[in-house]
Amino acid sequence: MRHGNKINNLGRKSAHRKAMLANMACSLIEHKRINTTLAKAKALKIFVEPLITKSKEDSTHNRRVVFSKLHNKYAITELFKEVSVKVADRPGGYTRIIKLGNRLGDNAEMALIELVDYNTTYSPKATKKKTTRRSRAKKAEDIKQESTTVTETTEE
Repeated sequence: MRHGNKINNLGRKSAHRKAMLANMACSLIEHKRINTTLAKAKALKIFVEPLITKSKEDSTHNRRVVFSKLHNKYAITELFKEVSVKVADRPGGYTRIIKLGNRLGDNAEMALIELVDYNTTYSPKATKKKTTRRSRAKKAEDIKQESTTVTETTEE
């Protein structure tokens, strides 16, 4: 029975797992997207989303709480200055996991985890190129006039 065993241990002891997730979270904040295995991406999503929620309110207490998890002051500065501004109006769901297929060496499922507001191809706020509709087909008279002007210019 697995009562109360909700955490994915990822085959590591708790100290190793916490350090790995902290390093991955710092990389995600710094680079805005990282490639990893699907299991690690799902564990990272659970780890980093509450930290991003904390960063919405910039207070000394919240900075200390996030620092106790990440241990990287550069990542915390980036999180509280840039990332929190982009996600200020979002009520949750700050990350996106995209499955990439299997890794060649060991056939592990790979995934791309990224911050949602930093990818413009998936966001609905992306400005699309305005398409114009073509008008109806040209009439026979217009085509004759164009062909006569083309022949006149070639003869000269």
